[in-house]
Amino acid sequence: MKSKNLLLLLILIMGGTFALQAQTVKIGYTNTDYILSKLPEAKQIESELKTHRNQLGAQLKSKQDEFERKYQSFIDGQATMTDVVKSDVQTELQALQQSIQKFAAEAEKSMQNKQVQLLAPVYEKIDGGIKQVAQEHGFSHVFSQGVLLYATEENDISDLVLTKLGVNTSSN
Repeated sequence: MKSKNLLLLLILIMGGTFALQAQTVKIGYTNTDYILSKLPEAKQIESELKTHRNQLGAQLKSKQDEFERKYQSFIDGQATMTDVVKSDVQTELQALQQSIQKFAAEAEKSMQNKQVQLLAPVYEKIDGGIKQVAQEHGFSHVFSQGVLLYATEENDISDLVLTKLGVNTSSN
């Protein structure tokens, strides 16, 4: 009885091993930055980010110019100022400088938020295209940027994803 159970267990193990060996692993890779750069939305996103950056930059420059004017005025007139007026102007200049630093930090955060806001839907679209291509072409795994150390070009599905997303890759 023991030998029958052992034989049955051995057959089950061997059958499982053969089943595992029968599964194919097909690995593809893609470059989402490349795909993003080819999408029509990329130019619009770049334009919106540039406009936002320019607006923030103009506001920052305005604040810096105001600081420079007030600082120069202080330097030019400090010889005739009383100690109370000097102290008041210095306090005002320090507050302006802190305001500029705070605005610069908030502007950087605003740029990052704007970038995430604009890119999130596009990356979702790319992700959907990758999943569709992977399923349609039987890829069990798809890698993207930085993880894969070597792959042949035949497994690069970037152009397939672009085609799935409606982008003509023949002229790009």
